[in-house]
Amino acid sequence: MVGNQGAVASATMAIRCLSAPFSPPSAPKPKMISFSSSLGKSSHKILVSKAPTLILACRHRSIAVEDKNHRFRSVGKAMVSAEKDLVANEVAKDADDTDYGVVSIHHVGLLCENLEKSLAFYKDLLGLEINEARPHEKLPYRGAWLWVGSEMIHLMELPNPDPLTGRPEHGGRDRHACMAIRDVSKLKAIFDKAGISYTLSRSGRPAIFTRDPDGNALEFTQVD
Repeated sequence: MVGNQGAVASATMAIRCLSAPFSPPSAPKPKMISFSSSLGKSSHKILVSKAPTLILACRHRSIAVEDKNHRFRSVGKAMVSAEKDLVANEVAKDADDTDYGVVSIHHVGLLCENLEKSLAFYKDLLGLEINEARPHEKLPYRGAWLWVGSEMIHLMELPNPDPLTGRPEHGGRDRHACMAIRDVSKLKAIFDKAGISYTLSRSGRPAIFTRDPDGNALEFTQVD
């Protein structure tokens, strides 16, 4: 809105400057010229000198008048520029209204049948730490929050509506949560030792897929 007011003020100042009589000592009597502008859907009258050349500078908007045959050139230049400013400011305002400020993924919610069994997998095997600052006592179901870097996994002991059979063997082709890790080969060795089944990325990139005790698909992708 401030930008719009500035554009309108600039256009108004340009009109006032153009409307002010300009009569040098040797110049004939000024001539009145009328023109219309779509800005505000109004008409304006401007006094134009019959001097050969007249330069008017108004708030950094120069409007040249060449009057060899009493012609007025670029009479609507300031008005058109102001209208463009108004449109640009409106577009920018609309863009700001849609920028609701995405920061990151806060957490991923996963359903589990038995919280203790899931904690044995996520906490004991994978080494994720419980976020003690988010107690679960006030919720009507059992669960736990586990740190994954600065984000979290929310384990919820609730009935799982998804079928546990008939899921794709490769977790990358199923709904899945992905964790960024430093060394896929070390995690692969942990899975091998624990007898956890997994699949590797079929594209050849350093990533490994597995499922938790409730069949939730997990991806672990290696980052630098």
